[in-house]
Amino acid sequence: MKSKASFFPSKKISYEKQTRIELAAAYRILAEKQMDDLTYTHLSARLPGSDFYFIYPFGLLFEEVTASSLLKVSLDGDILEGSESQYNQTGYVIHGSIYKSRPDINAVFHLHTTAGVSVAAMECGLLPLSQFSFHFYNRLSYHSYDSLALNYLRQGMNLADDLGQKKAMILRNHGTLTCGETVQEAFLYAHFLEQACKVQCAALSGGQKVLIPSHEVCEKAARDLREFEPDFGIRDWTALLRKLERTDPSYKD
Repeated sequence: MKSKASFFPSKKISYEKQTRIELAAAYRILAEKQMDDLTYTHLSARLPGSDFYFIYPFGLLFEEVTASSLLKVSLDGDILEGSESQYNQTGYVIHGSIYKSRPDINAVFHLHTTAGVSVAAMECGLLPLSQFSFHFYNRLSYHSYDSLALNYLRQGMNLADDLGQKKAMILRNHGTLTCGETVQEAFLYAHFLEQACKVQCAALSGGQKVLIPSHEVCEKAARDLREFEPDFGIRDWTALLRKLERTDPSYKD
């Protein structure tokens, strides 16, 4: 895997500690952006090539997560390090199943925002209405709702199969899921998907006919947006980490 840039103003740290810090930062940033849902939804990250990942303990708010509080979990859902108040079966089915099927993926974000769930309940799915949405043009998967994800063999495999080789998915009647080779890539897709869903909800609520660019324009925009910078998300992620350093560096604890 090619080297990815990162931002840490302090001394050199281990790759595992760096992964923990970046994931804790993602939890804090999404809490600040009000994209969390009480103690539900979850973000995870793994070291490239490893057979475990980090995820928050079920029962914490996103704003409470720190690097040291994160659990280390095997791809089969065994808690390797840390403890939680209740075993988070749905989280481990979702994240473990994706990591097993996608060795290229090192971060998975699952959210229940109002805009994301609203679009997930629309038969049309995500429409190419905005530049935010062009990131996902012909690059978005859909997964039909099947109650809580409690079964690795059936529900977990179905979810991973529906994701395929894409990095974003609408979970019908449920929410959104984004992935990345890095935490910053998964984060930026989560941000853009949320913005795309917000725009769609606002545009459709206006009662006016909406404009949809041609297939050729949408496809060109999708390619251009993804090829605009070599390390997707690092510019915005670095800026957000600078802000977090100023406002509350306790996420690194």
